[in-house]
Amino acid sequence: MPNLTHISKLLSKILRHQPDLIGIQLDENSWVEVSTLLQNLAKHQTSISFEQLKEVVYTNNKKRFSFNDDFSKIRANQGHSIEVDLALQTQIPPDILYHGTVEKNLTSIFEKGLSKMNRQHVHLSADTETAQKVGMRHGKPIILKIESKKMYDQGYVFYLSENHVWLIDSVPSEFIHL
Repeated sequence: MPNLTHISKLLSKILRHQPDLIGIQLDENSWVEVSTLLQNLAKHQTSISFEQLKEVVYTNNKKRFSFNDDFSKIRANQGHSIEVDLALQTQIPPDILYHGTVEKNLTSIFEKGLSKMNRQHVHLSADTETAQKVGMRHGKPIILKIESKKMYDQGYVFYLSENHVWLIDSVPSEFIHL
């Protein structure tokens, strides 16, 4: 039986990047039937119970996954590299948001800004602690301050995911500070 960390990493891969890995298809809003997910995981040598799936969803420290109201569907909250519409509503951001990175990325960021790369959005945090955790995944973290309210006032569109990650298409370098 796989442990919760293994299940969470596998779900991230499947629900954010490669649903075809186990032969499932996400709907346009990135949902998949829980029964289909569990059946197809089992067909690919990863048999987990609904209770284990619920535990992964509710204990994931980044709240990466959500169930719909009746627990019949599941999806990743953000971070997709495949085309989906998360049906997010635009939001007014706080004055400052944060982005965690590492030193080797700074030259490019201050020249070109932040881009979504292979994902659907740039991810920003409302607090420095979260940004630091994100940056730590790649080395010694550096926290960037993003003038988000100024961007919003100039017409940039912000979204807030279900797990409170701020999302935007890009951040031009003039709004980024150390």
